[in-house]
Amino acid sequence: MSVNIFDSATRIAAQCFLTAVPLLFVLGAYGPEAVQTQVVKSVSAVFGLTGQSKSQVEQVFQPPADDARQAIGVVGGLMVLLSATAVSRAVQRLCRRAWLLPQGRTKVAPWRWLAWIVLWLGALVAQGLLRDGFGLGAWLGIPIVLVVQAAMWWWTQHLLLGGVVRWAPLLPGAVLTAIAVGCLSVTAHFYMPRALNRALSDYGSAGSVFVLLSWLIVVSVAIAVALSVGAVLSQEPFLRRRLGTPTSPP
Repeated sequence: MSVNIFDSATRIAAQCFLTAVPLLFVLGAYGPEAVQTQVVKSVSAVFGLTGQSKSQVEQVFQPPADDARQAIGVVGGLMVLLSATAVSRAVQRLCRRAWLLPQGRTKVAPWRWLAWIVLWLGALVAQGLLRDGFGLGAWLGIPIVLVVQAAMWWWTQHLLLGGVVRWAPLLPGAVLTAIAVGCLSVTAHFYMPRALNRALSDYGSAGSVFVLLSWLIVVSVAIAVALSVGAVLSQEPFLRRRLGTPTSPP
């Protein structure tokens, strides 16, 4: 109840959507061609895109023209990156609520927000390679993705909470979040290609907006629940003794 799951999840989903689209345009205008190609593969691998929806993603990352660079500009690109920290702050508020931390205990230096965005962008670019097991197949890719997801969410909590909570108590939340996101990723391969292609066919690009935002809300709810349950479990007697969790909120 204190986390306010759906409110937190909706804020995170909206900020992700408002941040992801501008960042994609910035990458399309300034990113090297190899990075653009890898992002197309990664996005397609995450959602299992086919047909019209995959073509839409590929069009975003066509070799950038000079007029596209001029329209965005270096200053515009920097502003997009800075505005992306709204996602970091939304996730920080979720972690703070999950651990019942007062506002004054989680003041984080702005560089941490930027570091979180940059690392997650790097993780997005690498998703295609990770899910393919670096060319060895999904049998290796799935465990790698789960381990990387757990490590990322473990690091996310510690970074955005400013180290107020020790590493060990944050582990259950990271593992649960990795499992939840991993399961939804498998589901996305069955649902997202059909939903996106149908929305694009019936309503055009506007239809895909609703599909993507709805899916982001589902993923954000899963993240909010997993992080909150992890914080609760870490404070249960069995895990509290083993993880060294404080008997009261930090």
